[in-house]
Amino acid sequence: MARPEDPEAATAPDAEAGDTRLRRVGGDRGPSLAERLTARAAATLYASPLHRLRLQGRQPLKLLGVPADPVPGDAALGERLAAGRMIHAGATAMTRDLDFGAAGHPPAWRAHADSWAWLRDLAAHVPDRATGARIAEPLVRRWLARFADFDAMAWAAPVTGRRLLFAFGHAPLILSSTDPAYRVALLGALATWARHLDRAAFRLPDGLGRVEALAGLYAAGLLIPGGEARTAAAVAGLERLLPVLVLPDGGMISRAPVDALALAELLIFAANAAIAVDARPAPVFADTLARLAPSLMGMALGDGMIGAWGGGAPIAAATLERLAKSVATGTQLVRAGRWSGYYRLSAGKTVIVVDAGPPPLARVAAAGAAGHAAVAGHAGTLAFELSDGAERLIVNCGGSRGLASPLPGPLAHGLRTTAAHSTLIVADTNSTRIRDDGSLGLGVEEVTVSARSSEDGHWLEAGHDGYAKRFGLMISRRLFLDKDGQDLRGEDLLSAAPPSPLRRRGERGFDIRFHLGPGVAATPTADGAGALLKLPGGRVWAMKARGGPVAIEPSLWIDPAGTLHRTQQLVISARTEGLAAGVQWSFRRAGK
Repeated sequence: MARPEDPEAATAPDAEAGDTRLRRVGGDRGPSLAERLTARAAATLYASPLHRLRLQGRQPLKLLGVPADPVPGDAALGERLAAGRMIHAGATAMTRDLDFGAAGHPPAWRAHADSWAWLRDLAAHVPDRATGARIAEPLVRRWLARFADFDAMAWAAPVTGRRLLFAFGHAPLILSSTDPAYRVALLGALATWARHLDRAAFRLPDGLGRVEALAGLYAAGLLIPGGEARTAAAVAGLERLLPVLVLPDGGMISRAPVDALALAELLIFAANAAIAVDARPAPVFADTLARLAPSLMGMALGDGMIGAWGGGAPIAAATLERLAKSVATGTQLVRAGRWSGYYRLSAGKTVIVVDAGPPPLARVAAAGAAGHAAVAGHAGTLAFELSDGAERLIVNCGGSRGLASPLPGPLAHGLRTTAAHSTLIVADTNSTRIRDDGSLGLGVEEVTVSARSSEDGHWLEAGHDGYAKRFGLMISRRLFLDKDGQDLRGEDLLSAAPPSPLRRRGERGFDIRFHLGPGVAATPTADGAGALLKLPGGRVWAMKARGGPVAIEPSLWIDPAGTLHRTQQLVISARTEGLAAGVQWSFRRAGK
């Protein structure tokens, strides 16, 4: 295969082209000892008589409005809840005589139950307010009786912020009772939780969990009378926090699209609280959504779905469509993620999304949303996904975060590995270490990127140092997509890293993997140097390689619903010589 044409010899690059160097600054440490001790001290304080005194205050007589919940619930789960089973994350609890705080409930189920997120599913199922109230009010009564005082899990600031949002958004289901004592107790509890967040929200580490707490605090300030100062404090907190979490190109600091989606939905829900009282949401909401949404749209392939990145599951097209209708930017998209490290190449019917950034720091991964384990990030640097029209040709295997039900532990772990991504892997070793607790360790520290476009097509060249310390090797990948989108040419190069006494050197075997989309049938060529790939719709692509034989092996793909699809993968295997190697490959569409 001929090397892609030198982009510098082409016409001038477009406005989105350029060279970038992204570094994983700050090492791989999680929360510091001081931060962990501060969190423990705060939990002790919240359980003290002093904090209980601080929670006392005026009892509201009513809510000033009901914000619209922007996310539809799962009617099937709502139906099961009506039948007496609360189901979440693969765990089920019978609601009759349910003890929310009983030992044995998984943390993810507890976070779901304690946040009252089940109200969303119930609302999707019940035909009217009265029917829903008959199911919801007994559960709320039982919860209030169980957690009248501080509980470390039930009153966790992110969980409490979400509980306020769901209570406000689905108030007709829980505040329609004619029992005055119940109404007084519930309205008083809402005010108490808001007072708790007045302090607790600002003691959280930067992350989605803090946004959850501040979003609930913002809504409480608007919907509970006398909350002007509370609203201002929440806005100030969000104005400081959101620029830290959302990069200038709209990507998340965690590099996970599922986190960006969760943040966008939180901001829309909180902003709806202002709309519910005929007020204008604080500008920080629209400003942040105007960056988040185009970045997410730019990561979608031709089927409208975002692939598996950052340890997260694919995001369904319908979810993105709903988001596009909720923000002013609509279907506007970002192509070059100079800060997030995701790049989009598109021509004709072909769309390619490339991961050209380092993994997130461990401390970023640990500061997730309520009920999420610290499993953000993946080891798939320089992987790409490719679609032809609405059909996926090259994919990553999937992810577990964002799924309604968890995947088995070994499978969830395996989906984050380098081998589960369409990229190069040396000695069957992850380019970034994944620790036993799910956090990311040493590996890729720096990624360099050069992107150019001209009338001939699109070039992208990127490299990383993930194998430099362990094997003394630098990795680079070069892509060229022609102007018609019918010819993708690539080259993967391994070269010697700069000498260092701490680096181990020696010849290594490596594999380049291309996981095929669901329904793609692969047939090997007679010379063993390629394959013919037939998409479900009938279109055919020819894959060829030079530098190593091409094998067809089993693979899998996890869809947005968590369903496992058995697929295939193309694997080019080779070995370095003199600490260097190069493999060239191409994918060409046959016909139009």
